[in-house]
Parts: sequence; C-alpha cells; structure tokens
Amino acid sequence: MTTIIFVEANGTRHAVDGVDGQSLMDIAVTARIPGIVGDCGGCCACATCHVELDDGWQRLLPPADEAETTMLEAAVTVTRNSRLCCQIKLRTELEGLVAHIPEQAI
Repeated sequence: MTTIIFVEANGTRHAVDGVDGQSLMDIAVTARIPGIVGDCGGCCACATCHVELDDGWQRLLPPADEAETTMLEAAVTVTRNSRLCCQIKLRTELEGLVAHIPEQAI
C-alpha cells in the first residue's frame, strides 16, 4: 500500500492508501474525496480530476502528454503543478505525494 494525501480547497486533508497501478483518480473516487469527480472514468476526456501537486513531485512523474495538456487547458486555476489525477499511476516512489484539489467553478 502507498499513501497519497489529497487536500481539499478548504484545507481538509485525506490520507488514502492505494496499490501500485491504480490511478490517483480511482483512489480518490473510491474514497469519495470531495472535489474529485472523474466524470469520464479516467479516459482523459474531462478535467474533473484536476489536482495541483506539491513542488518536487513532478520530477517523479512522466510529463503530461498532449491529451492531458489539452484537457488541462479547459480546467479552472491551472498552475505549473497541475495534473489530471486519472493520468497518474500509483507506485511506491509516490509515497506521501500531496495533491491539492482546487476549488471548482461549477
């Protein structure tokens, strides 16, 4: 098990365990983390799983591909640390990763 920390816009922290190969979106949706919707089911066809990673974590991840970058362009409050958590697969090196959930404009 690897623990990921999801932080809501209001500061509420959720430590959630997952197994290698799971997407962060699947972990968050299963744990019912507020603000992670995953409307497309992880197909990279929406931005309802947008998170902002704490500094330093991007170097441990493959860069966003063209599809993810295009979807992020539609997201609100995109930063240099923005990612779609459906595109991040869990592995033990990501133990303790912190993913902030931005306020959604719905």
